Amino acid sequence: MSEDLDTAQRRDPAARTKAEVALLYPGVHALWVHRAAHELWSHGHHFSARALSQAARGLTGIEIHPGATIGRRFFIDHGMGVVIGQTAEVGDDVLMFHGVTLGGVSMNPGKRHPTVEDGVTIGAGAKVLGPVTLEAGSVIGANAVVVKNLPQGHVAVGVPGRVRDPKIDRELMADPTLYI
Repeated sequence: MSEDLDTAQRRDPAARTKAEVALLYPGVHALWVHRAAHELWSHGHHFSARALSQAARGLTGIEIHPGATIGRRFFIDHGMGVVIGQTAEVGDDVLMFHGVTLGGVSMNPGKRHPTVEDGVTIGAGAKVLGPVTLEAGSVIGANAVVVKNLPQGHVAVGVPGRVRDPKIDRELMADPTLYI
């Protein structure tokens, strides 16, 4: 829990104290409840896990399926409207803004949701759909729709998201966080 509070303070310039984060940050609350729900889910207590995750959704506006796998130092800034599907995998040091969906495009069993590797940033309102992989260090621009894999260190913008290489794109060379 302490690591989560430190992460929020490091990622959000508006976060003044650990007490403020612990009491007032819905992204942190949703993450804490998810950990408990995921533990229940992992031990076959699916109904209890879903009930707990739905209670957190009602309180925070953030829906994380208890089957989703979430890494360390994950931070959801603001959070309202975030949806993370059952087979989603989120790595370490991921930053996500409000309105993001890690959703599925198939009703078939199996891997249906995205894999988000370490150090990825996902801008407000972005939709990442299907069993795609966002490789380490990639960035998703605000309101982008991503339906294809995103290579390491690249940026996706637009609808559907267009992949841009910051090593050759002059606009991104100047400011790689331009679309967040």
